Amino acid sequence: MPKAKLADGEIYYESHGEGPPLLLVSGLGGAAAYWAPNIPALAERYRVIVHDHRGTGQSTHSRIEYSVDQMTDDLVGLMDHLEIDRAHVLGHSTGGAIAQTLAVTQPERIAGMIVYASWTRADPFFRRLFEARKALLTAAGAAAYVRSNALFLYPDWWINRNIALLEQREKATLATFPDVAIVASRIDAIVRFDRTADLARITTPTLVLCARDDFITPLYFSEDLARLIPSSRLQVLERGGHCASETALDEFNRAVLEFLARHP
Repeated sequence: MPKAKLADGEIYYESHGEGPPLLLVSGLGGAAAYWAPNIPALAERYRVIVHDHRGTGQSTHSRIEYSVDQMTDDLVGLMDHLEIDRAHVLGHSTGGAIAQTLAVTQPERIAGMIVYASWTRADPFFRRLFEARKALLTAAGAAAYVRSNALFLYPDWWINRNIALLEQREKATLATFPDVAIVASRIDAIVRFDRTADLARITTPTLVLCARDDFITPLYFSEDLARLIPSSRLQVLERGGHCASETALDEFNRAVLEFLARHP
């Protein structure tokens, strides 16, 4: 199990394939395993690197005040450990917030980015949604929180077709689930996130990618990102929910590979 040793913890990571480096950065759940459906196609052309965020999975479960800036610092620490000076970044949801932050604070480290199913800043809808999810976590516990996640992440039709797979994943997630306080702090971190004032400074080639039926980060967030990032293009998948990278697998992979081919 490879781990990058940082000054104050360890980050679990995996590397697949060969070629230009492509960092796949997961959302709030923080799990490298999120990208398992996408790795085979992407690793045919790229060195694909995935990791468990600090506070999740096999990385150090640090008891700190989490922030998107801290998550970005961990990603940069992983790049340094792997001696990667510059890479493409595909970030899902919270991973998209991390990509935005990296493009603002260290643009020389990022060759191109795909901001997928992400957001600009918390509005009343986003804030209430994550207040509700945090309340479920703290009041009902980890099992109820994990079991409810599919209702936010996936469309109804996909859940009905894949219920056995979801139940297997839920058991695996609970086996390494961190302390509730860590997950609550990570939720607080994304509600605080706001890089809106900096987006006009981004010069990194950017694809903003989302599904039209995303419940957690509705389409208008991606429309705002594409409007505010000067070097960006918006691409909308017709359906797939918040996890369209899996539920619309072929269409998603095609969009990613076509963008990366245009920005080597």
